[in-house]
Amino acid sequence: MNVEVAYALLNKQKIIALDVEEGCSVREAVRRSNINAFFPEVDVENAKLGIFGKAVRNPESQALKEGERVEIYRELLVDPKQARANRAAKATKG
Repeated sequence: MNVEVAYALLNKQKIIALDVEEGCSVREAVRRSNINAFFPEVDVENAKLGIFGKAVRNPESQALKEGERVEIYRELLVDPKQARANRAAKATKG
C-alpha cells in the first residue's frame, strides 16, 4: 500500500513515499519514513500528525489507507490571532 509522509519548514519541505502493509498506523509510517535524516529536530514519537490537513487524534492506532499523506505538524511560534493583530498594527503604521 502506497502512502506519503510530509514535513515542511518555511524554506524546505520533504515528501517521502513509502510502501507499507495494510493496518500500518499513522505514527508507524512516520517512524518508517526516516524523516529525522532530513529534519533531526522532528520529535517523531510526540509530534502532532494529520492526514491531508485534518488532525489525527490517535496516530498510534489509526490505520492508513491507500494513497493517504501523513503530515507532521510543527508547533506554532505565534498564536494565529496575535499574528493577525501584529500584521494589522504594522499595516496601520505604514
